[in-house]
Amino acid sequence: MPSPSPSSSSSAAIALGLDFGTTNTVIAASTQPGVARTLPFTLAGDTHATFRSAMCFWDEDTGAAHDLRFEAGPWAIERFIDDPIDCRFLQSFKTFAASRSFTETHIHGRKFTFEDLLTAFIEKMRSHAGGALDDLPPRLVAGRPVAFAGVNPNEALALERYERAFRRVGFGEILYVYEPVAAAYFFAQRLKQAATVLVADFGGGTSDFSIIRFEPGSGKGGALKSIPLAHSGVAVAGDVFDYRILEHAILPQLGHRAKYRSIDKILEVPTHFHHRFAQWNQLALMKSPAVLRDLREYLRYAIERDGLGKFIALIENDLGYPLYKAVADTKAALSNAPSATLAFRATGLGYDLALDATIERAAFDQWIADDLQKIEDAVDEALGEARLDAKDIDRVFLTGGTSFVPAVRAIFDQRFDPTRIETGDQLESIAYGLALIARSDDPQAWAASASR
Repeated sequence: MPSPSPSSSSSAAIALGLDFGTTNTVIAASTQPGVARTLPFTLAGDTHATFRSAMCFWDEDTGAAHDLRFEAGPWAIERFIDDPIDCRFLQSFKTFAASRSFTETHIHGRKFTFEDLLTAFIEKMRSHAGGALDDLPPRLVAGRPVAFAGVNPNEALALERYERAFRRVGFGEILYVYEPVAAAYFFAQRLKQAATVLVADFGGGTSDFSIIRFEPGSGKGGALKSIPLAHSGVAVAGDVFDYRILEHAILPQLGHRAKYRSIDKILEVPTHFHHRFAQWNQLALMKSPAVLRDLREYLRYAIERDGLGKFIALIENDLGYPLYKAVADTKAALSNAPSATLAFRATGLGYDLALDATIERAAFDQWIADDLQKIEDAVDEALGEARLDAKDIDRVFLTGGTSFVPAVRAIFDQRFDPTRIETGDQLESIAYGLALIARSDDPQAWAASASR
């Protein structure tokens, strides 16, 4: 279970679990069996248990030369907000891990592969850990989704990229555990009797499900015994729900499907610009000379110019992240109220940019209906693989921020006995579980290759 305060110990005695997430990354440490703590990160007096999965790059003039500098986590956000013009801001870059088409990106003239980005991200996270990660243990237990995000994701490629990055950082042995399995291990510490547990882990990029039979204290030396029964996953989670809000409430105000004149025809601005903008991991790739040149050409011949002009201003002025935060805050508000208002303002652009939308929860539920069905199908897949009915599940553990969305919670309330459903430590439970597994007598038994 979590421990409120760190204990001093040599690095050799520390077991580490890393939950590298699409939105947030959490690292936890364990120095004794059954006890884990998240490593804190402190910025301007505020302590964070999570480290935002974001990076910011900028070119700094040192007088003799230009040096490429970068930050990560909340420090990257702070730098980007202070100076958005000269920064290249990356977020949700985990979604590129399994993509064959993503080979490299160029930042201020330098080439970065996915493993370059992940290595730099982890090294920067280490530098902000207050010395806790200066000396690394030889083993790392890292979380991985059941199903990687993306179109036709290449699982083997993603794990190869992870492996190269983690070894560059200095880990000699890396074990991968399904993220919901790690959450299940954390949850199982509180079990007093044998139980069949369904864990639903809702991240930023994927929703993953595992069904595991736990028998506490029945293994050798009283160790927790488990029988993995099923795993399933789908590339639908928090980022997709954000996309639906943008798609239905914001993009129509930004010239989505705007018309323009081409000689004697009335045509529609290609939709791929707006669809790409609405995906958070693509925001940093939008501000390129080619994209802006094309958009300005469409604006030149647009019939209605206001929306498309706002769209270009958002891209030119790197306002994607502030808009992202406004959308995420609105989604969170809809979890606690039947409606929420999104009011986005940007000044100092030569004119005031305003985007407003009042969103009813009922409308939001309709927008995500197809996504909810995919989540239901994944739950059915896990039950089918385990050859169980809903009544055979003793406990359900929901983790991840999207588990707060009422329509998501309703899927489980309708299928399972609500008194058997629990939530808790939505952002840290996976990291806790990974660290506890790393501290266990047989971490290999929980690795994905051993539990599939």
